[in-house]
Amino acid sequence: MTQLKVNIDEPRYDQSTYKGRAKHFFITTNPLNIFASGQSLDQAKDIVERYRKGELVAGLTEDKLWQAKHLYDSAFHPDTKEKMFLLGRMSAQVPMNMTITGCMMTFYKTTPAVIFWQWFNQTFNAVVNYTNRSGDTPISPVHLGVSYVMATGGAVTTALTLNNMVKKFPAIIGRFVPFAAVAAANCINIPCMRSRELMQGIPVLDSEGNKVGESKRAASSAITQVVISRVIMAMPGMLIPPFIMNSLEKKSFMHRMPWLNAPIQVGMIGVLLVFATPLCCALFPQKSSMSVSSLEPEVRDKILALPNPPSTVYFNKGL
Repeated sequence: MTQLKVNIDEPRYDQSTYKGRAKHFFITTNPLNIFASGQSLDQAKDIVERYRKGELVAGLTEDKLWQAKHLYDSAFHPDTKEKMFLLGRMSAQVPMNMTITGCMMTFYKTTPAVIFWQWFNQTFNAVVNYTNRSGDTPISPVHLGVSYVMATGGAVTTALTLNNMVKKFPAIIGRFVPFAAVAAANCINIPCMRSRELMQGIPVLDSEGNKVGESKRAASSAITQVVISRVIMAMPGMLIPPFIMNSLEKKSFMHRMPWLNAPIQVGMIGVLLVFATPLCCALFPQKSSMSVSSLEPEVRDKILALPNPPSTVYFNKGL
């Protein structure tokens, strides 16, 4: 039995192409992974850890190795190696977000409902951010608390303000208020959660993976890419259903069974998120790049002083 020669520390598919990144994130965000048993997860972890140690695993093929690696990645923290809280895993994003978004878009007319669902959404975001925190630069309770309060406050304020403003407009306009609130919260939450990176910079690497400095401009670029991805990710599920629901609510069966409103919206949003989540995660390469000339002067000068300085540096944009 010969040992496989597969680099499982890099994604299986070519990350320099959008198609390769999309394949990677369809696997990473697969909601079926939340149904994997504890035994299956532990077996996947055992296979991955034994392979990394160079041990021979009986009957292990390349496909089985990647299946184990993908299942392992879906449940275990990359730095601490601990099993992550179920609702904070990437595989829980679609079922949780379809439920929360569906309810935000169903119950958007009353102030108590707006406050509750915007609070609930930001609470879930805080759980996800904490669960997926970096093991090297963990999120402090203060950072988490400030981000949570600011994002929740921003989302609720935006939703209530816009709800009040659109009362004079056609009813369908009000259906887009939840999206505006979510977009505003993303623009507050993500930079706040990663403010340490904006203040101190993130590691930038050469093409060989060697750290050559820390850059605030790279951090700004990374966070901007993530904000854009998150906002676009929310668009299909929050901008398409309002038109459909506005038409359906005029039908007689909806008047007879108004309780169908929430499940129909949740179902529609779920279908859209199954595709929107991985496709939008793939918009920008996880390993992003920036020319050295675009870095802040002190970092640029430090890199140019190195023997054989790179012209381009790379950094992890985050999710």
